[in-house]
Amino acid sequence: MAGKAIYAALMAVQSELKAPKGQENTFGKYRYRSAEDILEAVKPLLKANGLYLRISDTVELIGDRYYVKATVTAVDIATGEAESATAYAREQSEKKGMDAAQVTGATSSYARKYALNALFGIDDTKDADTDEYARSGQSGTNQGRSKTQAQPPAQKASKQDEMRAARQELSAEMKRIGATKEEVVSVCIKLFGKSSSANLSVAEMKKLTANLAAEIMAGAA
Repeated sequence: MAGKAIYAALMAVQSELKAPKGQENTFGKYRYRSAEDILEAVKPLLKANGLYLRISDTVELIGDRYYVKATVTAVDIATGEAESATAYAREQSEKKGMDAAQVTGATSSYARKYALNALFGIDDTKDADTDEYARSGQSGTNQGRSKTQAQPPAQKASKQDEMRAARQELSAEMKRIGATKEEVVSVCIKLFGKSSSANLSVAEMKKLTANLAAEIMAGAA
């Protein structure tokens, strides 16, 4: 079991880490962070707190599909204590414009990102389109709610655009990991108690997309 020293060091890294969303999805018009963005931000903090990072990948066959398992380990240089986090991402059987090695590389990067998120306490759901934000936005005064209801048509159209973009992101993620409609329905029921993604809010759609690969992997294990 890891001792107190590495937990203190990791806590210091987590409290200081600010990983910018340096990538942009031009199709869905949203910004996101990659594994490389996280690594660039965290390396100086690891050095300052006496830690080094070890990252490894393995390919595992679960059911009839291959998954990349990424393991990220922080090691205390002085004591040798270590703390790890793992994440899985499922390979697509094929992806347009990519050969097999490129598909595996992209899947590895995705798995590494979520392992890094787990180790360093990065919550990719804490954005303006999440359940948490939606709840806080709805907890204002009655006056605030009436203003929301009185939005002009342009703002209402913007909400429609957000939903369209969220559906496109979900569709792209399904293709990336090779998810079936039945698997998506199963995850919808588990996370939201709803039998169709058509009944989800924008926030729920985003959460579904972010957690789809991990939930399917957990169900297949």
